[in-house]
Formats: sequence, C-alpha cells, structure tokens
Amino acid sequence: MAKPIKQGARSESSAGLDKHWHLATDESEVGITELEFSIIRVSAAFERWQSDCLACCHGQSFSGSDTAVLHVIRMHDRPKSISEIGRLLKRDDQSNLQYGIRKLFKAGLIEKATDTRSKKGVTYTVSELGREVTDKYAIFRNELLLSLTNTVTQGMDLEAISKVLNLMSGLYDQASCVAATHRVPLR
Repeated sequence: MAKPIKQGARSESSAGLDKHWHLATDESEVGITELEFSIIRVSAAFERWQSDCLACCHGQSFSGSDTAVLHVIRMHDRPKSISEIGRLLKRDDQSNLQYGIRKLFKAGLIEKATDTRSKKGVTYTVSELGREVTDKYAIFRNELLLSLTNTVTQGMDLEAISKVLNLMSGLYDQASCVAATHRVPLR
C-alpha cells in the first residue's frame, strides 16, 4: 500500500523536496503525476525538435504534428488515408489533420495517391520532394539527436519503455471515454 502524503508534508524519497500535488494524495499518485508532467514536457520538446529539424530540411515552417503526419505518410512507403493517419497517430481531430495535410500538399511534400483499389477514398503518399526531405530529416536526426541519445540510453530497454508508454496511452484513452460520459454540461 502506498504511503499517504499529508498536505505540506515532505516525501522521504525526494531529498527534501515537497512533492505534494493537488492531483496526488500518496506516493504512488505523486509518481504518476510526476510522470504525466514529464510526458507533457517531453511532448513539447519533441514537437519543437520535429518542427526545427524539418525546417533544416525544407525551410518552410511546419508544426511537430505536421512533421509526424509527413513521416507517417512515408511509413512503409504505402499510401494512407486521413483516417489511417489519425489512427496511427492516435488522433481524432480530423479537421486539424486535414489542415496539416493541406499544408504538406501545398508545399509539395505529399501528393494524392493514384491507387484506385483503395476503398478508403483519398489516400496520400510522399512526393519526390517529400522523399528527399524525409531522407534529409533522417540524416539530420542521426547527426543531431541520435548521437546525443546514445550515451543517455545505453543499457536502457527502449522497447520495454515504449510498450509501457503505449499501454499508458490505452489507459488514458479508456479513462477519457469514461470521463466523456460524465462531462458536465455548459452553464
């Protein structure tokens, strides 16, 4: 059983830091809350990294989300529909995805696929320019990021960490579904 943390009390394992949160009442909850705020910070830094790295390769400014869409479209070099892109990125904001796809299309990085066998409607694939840019992105990623991560991640089981994060993603989805059924009406 997790030890309760009293209001204003200091956690013994935190080297004197007050780890009390309004979201946490015991050490287990503090751990989850700290993980959540770490995810928020990593997510923001990752979005910035994706945007800046793509700008090095293309010159035009795109968001980290747009960059992720571009890489998902390139994934396995096969056309993808908007719904498939959304599913792979665990996004349900179709209008934002469509906006990002329009930006990538207008920039010449993606094009509509000519696969007439698709039953999913319009699908997208990377263009020649998109292929050049994503190849360049991979080179910059290797030089700028992976060279830094090699020493930090040495000895870590990144596959196990990925599995835990994917499981957490499913837990958040489930909790979100339950929360949606209890949504308070606007006043």
